[in-house]
Amino acid sequence: MSKNRFRFSALASGCLLACTTPCLHAQGVATDAELAPVVVKGTAVRSGLPAGLPGTTASKDAQQLREQNLVNPEDALQYAPNTTIRKRYPGDRNALIAGRSFGTLQPSRALVYVDGYLISNFLGRFDAPRWNMISPEAIERVDILYGPYSALFPGNSIGTTVAVTQRTPQAFEISGRVSGYRQSFDQYGHKDHYDGHQLSLHLGDRLASGLWYAADLNRQNSTSQPMQYHTVSADAAGRFPEVQVPGPATPVSGIVYDTDPKGLKRAVFGANSGAIDHTVQDTFNLRAGYRFTPDLEASAMAAWWHNDTKTRNVSFLRDASGAPVWSGVVSDGNNRFYIPASAFSPYTRKETHQQLGATLKTRHAQGWNTSLVVSDYRILRDTQRQADNPDPVAAGGGVGSITRRDGTGWNTAEVQATWTPSAGDWTGGRHSLAFGLHRNGYKLDQTVDSVAAPGNWKSDQGALSQFYRGKTEVVALYAQDTWRFADDWRLTLGWREERFKAFDGQQLGGGTTVTYHSRRLRGHSPKAALAFAATDSLLLKLSVGRGVRFPNVEELYNGSVTATSQTLSDPNLQAETSDAIELSAEQEWARQRLRVSLFHDDVKDAILRQSTSDPTVCKTQSTTASTYTCVQNVDRVKTSGIELAWSAEDLFVKRLGMEASAAYTFKSEVVANRKDPAMVGQWWLRVPRTRATLQVSWRPDDKWLLAAGYRHQGRAYNDTYNLDVNPGVYGGVSKVNQLDLRGTYKATRELELALGVNNVNDQHAYQSHPYPGRTFFAELRFAQ
Repeated sequence: MSKNRFRFSALASGCLLACTTPCLHAQGVATDAELAPVVVKGTAVRSGLPAGLPGTTASKDAQQLREQNLVNPEDALQYAPNTTIRKRYPGDRNALIAGRSFGTLQPSRALVYVDGYLISNFLGRFDAPRWNMISPEAIERVDILYGPYSALFPGNSIGTTVAVTQRTPQAFEISGRVSGYRQSFDQYGHKDHYDGHQLSLHLGDRLASGLWYAADLNRQNSTSQPMQYHTVSADAAGRFPEVQVPGPATPVSGIVYDTDPKGLKRAVFGANSGAIDHTVQDTFNLRAGYRFTPDLEASAMAAWWHNDTKTRNVSFLRDASGAPVWSGVVSDGNNRFYIPASAFSPYTRKETHQQLGATLKTRHAQGWNTSLVVSDYRILRDTQRQADNPDPVAAGGGVGSITRRDGTGWNTAEVQATWTPSAGDWTGGRHSLAFGLHRNGYKLDQTVDSVAAPGNWKSDQGALSQFYRGKTEVVALYAQDTWRFADDWRLTLGWREERFKAFDGQQLGGGTTVTYHSRRLRGHSPKAALAFAATDSLLLKLSVGRGVRFPNVEELYNGSVTATSQTLSDPNLQAETSDAIELSAEQEWARQRLRVSLFHDDVKDAILRQSTSDPTVCKTQSTTASTYTCVQNVDRVKTSGIELAWSAEDLFVKRLGMEASAAYTFKSEVVANRKDPAMVGQWWLRVPRTRATLQVSWRPDDKWLLAAGYRHQGRAYNDTYNLDVNPGVYGGVSKVNQLDLRGTYKATRELELALGVNNVNDQHAYQSHPYPGRTFFAELRFAQ
């Protein structure tokens, strides 16, 4: 295990505080500001984040990532301090990020870049970063920034910013891997195995002309465990809702009774709504670069991702002959229930996405540098076909719906100028400057076509029944100055001015089209940080900053309705504003490093999306749906806590590496909300009180590696009013206490075999959906 794992920002800060030779320069995360060289086993590796950033950072390189069971790119954050990755299964397309003061219900508070190109999907609630554009074999390093303390990043950085850097070849190189995995899953009496495999290939070269190229191919074929279940909860007296559908009930067995998250008796009928997902994904990523002169270079990336998904369901119910029962009125002799035909309906989905990006920049060791970064992410095709009948009926066709998002996507552009100081320059060698102009635009166009009888949901085109669409744009100007006003002191001051526009918003529902007026909002984000090198090994830092996160298109305009659910958006949503402060101390010893951070986050007009079965929560007169989803501003939410990160190398045993992190949230609660006073005093959704990780690796010789990782997360609330008193079941946000193991053997210089297991203790854990059970991994990797 490298001694540089999860490096603290003291190393980056030291580059500006005390270096006497010029630092490296490279393309950062939408910035060409000065970057710190990160030394890993004697090799200079460029970080994906600018040097001397206000706030706290953490990092991992490719070698460190191979010491854990890495299947998908988001696994790189699995052990990051005070971070949650809601990855439900290998191949999950909705692996959301949660951090210090926000949960996975606020995914737009996280920024993710790959090689400086934005892959954050701020279009919809369940649209996670497009991790799929990255092949795990191509990752060189991952860097994380906490909080809205740098003017170089957009307002969505109020939570967590992630920069993924892909490998840039220095000579000819080829590598690849073949991996397979099997999960054992046993819940509600349904036990099964779910398998998958992945093939990756990386090829790159740097030619004598200065041209370099890299190509990555990745194919993944995997099947999930059940993601959700059809359930009915009783009232406080233990009575289930009366069945209003006339006719006799089918006698059945197999209904499983448990207690739901709110402590109410619940009946569970099976895995539904396309619960078991079989996904085949292909990624092709092509990159190239050329240095025209020693001080001018260009690079570009083109990537494509295709997904083919088919889902199925499992009914627990059996009639007297033992045949599955999927719908209708049923009874187990004690209770009667009605199961709609759509409850166990499957769906298919085909997607093709494209990411294009280009960068042009200068590389002067000192003085002025400029950069231009442009990118475009486009959903070329996205068609989801949903049946309205359960699996056996849907297999023969029938009614359903088709949801399309073709043409949806976003684009970004950024122009930046930076000044790198040198001794005796016009700043006295003490100022590092950055100025920039940033723009991003998002477009969402979602249509729903209904396939009526006698049509076929699998192949027919249907008739338009619903749509919602709209666009948003953010234009920002920013400036930042890092001033080393004394040998041991550094002051960073920044300002970001943002203008937001929402326009072309429309909804069609119930035969009525609603057109919304365009809106404009502005955001002002001052930043300041003071760093003091108290000793050669102790860095103290105070950072304050504001971040402004504007609403996304889906939050503004989504008014979709299905047979069982209703979604209510708010076209008048305000931007959420975070005023954050962090005080940190970072200490290094010969073999250890320790960071302690105190943080406080005060968010005004927090944007909350919540789902409920109570229509009064969403302020709607409708009572026909079983689930209501609404978006609203919450006046004020405050979060404060403490965070520790520690690492050690060769501390007790030679070639033994250890890392640990722990976070304790003192309070994360709603302190004001005029629209819903009952929320005041309640804990903010999906922010746990505790998070912790521990990683240990040992290399007894050059061939063997033995590694273990432990992940802990305390329970959190999934109910606005904190009524979920029983979180350790489906629908709750439970504790996570899982142990992971990995062992690798280097058979030859080129070949490496790895075996691993995640969730060794097979703990049942939930982030509303169930997390995977015990999962075994086998991997063969080659590199030349």
